[in-house]
Amino acid sequence: MTQTAVTPPSERAVRKATPGGARAPRRSGRRRIALPYLLLLPALLLELLVHLVPMLMGITMSFKELTQFYIRNWSEAPWSALDNYTVAIDFDAPVGQALLKSFLTTCLFTVVSVGLCWFLGTAAAIFLQENFRGRGFLRTLFLVPYALPVYAAVITWAFMFQRDNGLVNHVLHDQLGIGDSPAFWLIGDNSFWALLVVSVWKGWPFAFLTVMAGLQNIPRDMYEAAALDGAGVWKQIRHITLPSLRSVNQVLVLVLFLWTFNDFNTPFVLFGKAAPEAADLISLHIYQSSFQTWNFGTGSAMSVLLLLFLLVVTGVYLLLTTRGRKTSDV
Repeated sequence: MTQTAVTPPSERAVRKATPGGARAPRRSGRRRIALPYLLLLPALLLELLVHLVPMLMGITMSFKELTQFYIRNWSEAPWSALDNYTVAIDFDAPVGQALLKSFLTTCLFTVVSVGLCWFLGTAAAIFLQENFRGRGFLRTLFLVPYALPVYAAVITWAFMFQRDNGLVNHVLHDQLGIGDSPAFWLIGDNSFWALLVVSVWKGWPFAFLTVMAGLQNIPRDMYEAAALDGAGVWKQIRHITLPSLRSVNQVLVLVLFLWTFNDFNTPFVLFGKAAPEAADLISLHIYQSSFQTWNFGTGSAMSVLLLLFLLVVTGVYLLLTTRGRKTSDV
């Protein structure tokens, strides 16, 4: 009779530990590591083509004397070193003065717009947390400005701001009797407020949607316990809601800031190619400096300076908010 050899358990353990037995797990591990990169490859390629390549071309153009005489073949434009940046930041010259004024106008506009968007969105989201009849309808209604196409919404506002036959003057002047005569909203100093109204109208629903999603992660038990301890609505909002939304607000405020500061579509559709001086945002100012004066080198230098400013502000903001959150956690 033939006897079947039985391998001791110790030998089986040694065989499993040999390099030959570990090849399969290594290969599967490499595949797991490579899979995320393969899935991200299409997005990385699109990011390279849509953002990085044009950005590098813009940086290169900022060091060239690129005017209308070299538009056909911009690579042959002569190098100007830092001359374009010198012209842009020379605040004693007309170009630098106009850029500085546009920058300050954009800062004021961004601070007011982001503050109002955050306040309105947060207030509406907290109010709609309670169950009452019609809550679903109000949630849908509040999201309409966010769902509408930007061009359609801003064009509608442009018609509403018309002096003689616009809805805004009809309500304010004809119905309520405010002002001696219908106001000009798309020219003059009132253009800043018109632009601010449109920006807040189309921006606050995003804050509302973001805050409403963040409120879903706050346990209702915390509010019930606070109510039993005698805390009113305002104390619950101050000590429970706002601290719990700190991480959400950190991202929300940053996104609103970047979107508002870089907003080009709203002033361009509302005012056209040339915005009034009171509503001359820096994005439209750079467009005018590039495509109306045909000085793409100076316009590219302004764009690079804007990019550096936004990078610095974003880095400082993230550093301060992250440090503050760690300190509060401790």
